[in-house]
Amino acid sequence: MYSVGLGAVSPIVSLTALSLGASTGLAAAMITIIGLGSLCMNVPASLLTSRFGERTTMIGAAAWAAIGMGVALWSEHLPLLAVGIFFVGMAGAAFNLARQSYLAEVIAPAQRARAMSTLGGTLRIGSLIGPFAAAGVMIPLGLDGAYWVGLISMLVALVVCWWIPELLTHERDTPLPDSGASSSKDSPSSKDSPSSQPSQGSHTRHVAKEPLSPLPRGTSVRAVAKRHARVFGTVGIGVVLISGVRAARVAVVPLWADAIGLEPSVAALIYGLSGLIEVFVFYPAGKLMDQRGRVFVAVPSMALMGVALVFLPFTDGVVSLAIVAMLLGFGNGLGSGIVMTLGADYAPAATRPQFLGLWRLGSDTGIMAMPLILSTVTATASLASGIWVVSAAAFLGALILGIFIPRTPRQA
Repeated sequence: MYSVGLGAVSPIVSLTALSLGASTGLAAAMITIIGLGSLCMNVPASLLTSRFGERTTMIGAAAWAAIGMGVALWSEHLPLLAVGIFFVGMAGAAFNLARQSYLAEVIAPAQRARAMSTLGGTLRIGSLIGPFAAAGVMIPLGLDGAYWVGLISMLVALVVCWWIPELLTHERDTPLPDSGASSSKDSPSSKDSPSSQPSQGSHTRHVAKEPLSPLPRGTSVRAVAKRHARVFGTVGIGVVLISGVRAARVAVVPLWADAIGLEPSVAALIYGLSGLIEVFVFYPAGKLMDQRGRVFVAVPSMALMGVALVFLPFTDGVVSLAIVAMLLGFGNGLGSGIVMTLGADYAPAATRPQFLGLWRLGSDTGIMAMPLILSTVTATASLASGIWVVSAAAFLGALILGIFIPRTPRQA
């Protein structure tokens, strides 16, 4: 429901800005305010989740998102619209982090990747439903209809979160061994992966071969960043590249379709086919991660997107572009949930919210940075050059992830 609400308003924000007198460039930039709000809120969201718990944070975030939708709905000036959209982005950081942390806590490690991939799949499904729901309500209400769908969806999400059970915190209050970081001391191996150690409570925890002294619950974000600097500097860089390539891919297909003279409706159809492919592969991808290991999904996902982006500038018609777009969608769908799964794998239970806040900060940095790189290279060279730079980032991400993610067997 949260994703339905976000999907309902995302395509409408720019149009709303235009209706309030914004220039085309400013209207196009308005959608980035959601990402900016999320980027600014990631670390505070980790502190809120650590202090108040996952369920309460999700309830509060859904309420804050509903307020943001209301502000945007009744805004008559651009600054007020920007405030409402910024609120939605802030809420998204808290809601997504708390939801991921909650799922990581309640799902057994042997099913973690399938759970995270399914979560990623539900987000994609919601993003597909949202625009259609908004379109139906916009027929009688105009642009306001999208925000009504967003507002109601957030309130429904709030009610759902109200009824989910509260997590017991006794496990998190108990100091646990550090979850490590790089490929030697800091990455989990098949011997010391999160699920191959003796369980604590109902779930197993990641224990390094030579565990460091545990960080207690309530540890500062800075201390968590320092303790896990190596994982953030290795696998974390790969996650930044995954998120960046995914964000840029949203723009490259429509832009290239326009460059070769296709109608916007055709471009939208091709993009929709790409999204449909993603929906079909998210669960098999999660099952593969659970059975064979994370690396067997992360590397092929990035490599396939890299290959598709290499060939994209060579397409010159509907058929060739559709084939490449579907390959791009298959690669992205194959990696559904990989960022959340890796974050859950490496995050220690005692300081999970702080760790995941930093993890999402890196992910959001990639989301904000890569489209800017694409735009800069396109402006100074050409669109094809910009697409190839994104392709290079995909291959670099595949290389980094292939080196630093361990080859683990089934997480059981």
